[in-house]
Amino acid sequence: MKILVTGGAGFIGSAVIRQLLSDGTAEVVNVDKLTYAATPEALEDWADAGGYAFEQVDICDASALQAVFAAHRPTAVMHLAAESHVDRSIDDAGDFIQTNVVGTYRLLETATAFWRELEGEDQARFRFHHISTDEVFGALGAVGQFTEETPYQPNSPYSASKASSDHLVRAWNKTYGLPAVTSNCSNNYGPYQFPEKLIPLMIINALKGKALPVYGKGENIRDWLHVEDHARALVTVLTQGRVGETYNVGGDSEERNIDVVGMICDLLDELRPGGEGGSRRDLISFVTDRPGHDLRYAVDSSKLRGELDWRPQESFASGLRKTVDWYLDNEAWWQGILDRRYQGERLGLSKPKKAG
Repeated sequence: MKILVTGGAGFIGSAVIRQLLSDGTAEVVNVDKLTYAATPEALEDWADAGGYAFEQVDICDASALQAVFAAHRPTAVMHLAAESHVDRSIDDAGDFIQTNVVGTYRLLETATAFWRELEGEDQARFRFHHISTDEVFGALGAVGQFTEETPYQPNSPYSASKASSDHLVRAWNKTYGLPAVTSNCSNNYGPYQFPEKLIPLMIINALKGKALPVYGKGENIRDWLHVEDHARALVTVLTQGRVGETYNVGGDSEERNIDVVGMICDLLDELRPGGEGGSRRDLISFVTDRPGHDLRYAVDSSKLRGELDWRPQESFASGLRKTVDWYLDNEAWWQGILDRRYQGERLGLSKPKKAG
């Protein structure tokens, strides 16, 4: 089996590739544009491995995609390439529309043309797996969970762009017969996550003794999924999922943002005590909330559990401890990012750009 992974140098994509290569059951073609958030270091141990190839390609470039498909002739596609930060989408939605909507369209067109030219068993076994987010469903109240039947109600430019891509994949399956499957996941965390996201940003700020800015009152609730559990789920959906179906992937770990930040502070106080002996919880500050900030997400993964026998292996407590340990052990990686690409600044407060 040869799997083409788009966005394979990203946080989740690199975890998927590590999972596939460590299993030893598939060859991998990593197609990535290498944007600011790419983490090619996450795949350094596999760079020279047999059965791994890298192609620096923008998925919006149809001719480059066609060349990749012709050269590598994949038996499956796992589509993870996306702009993924809500705050950045508020600042400027253009890149999100281009990559998440137009890029998905280009990839679907290329994959469909390639699939149609296959014959017999090669055509029958081809799969297109689109990886998406629970944010397409909008926000929940105090109770309930997102299911695969929950209506779409995206509330940010990011989630709207991902909802659009989900609908495109569904349309290509229903209209053209492309053997596609979709999964929607809850919030991921773990090693090699770019520091603009909540958990790595709080870890790094706390280590540096900087303020820990929490939006609003910190009462927003997310279901947290360790990235390696997610990678196992994605491989399972690709290889065992039913064509035309959607599967939700969640970690069964709902936590308020303020509680997540507090847990990070407590772990760091335990694992790397501060020089003055105070609690890092004293660094927590509350800042103006993000526009359109969804209050709560929670994911019902019972379909994935029942049909495909997947379960998360990490609780949030165990996964967060492993994550904090990883950031403590890999300071050179994240410090390099801070020195070159991102200094921890807050995003998502600028006004929308005027048309024209």
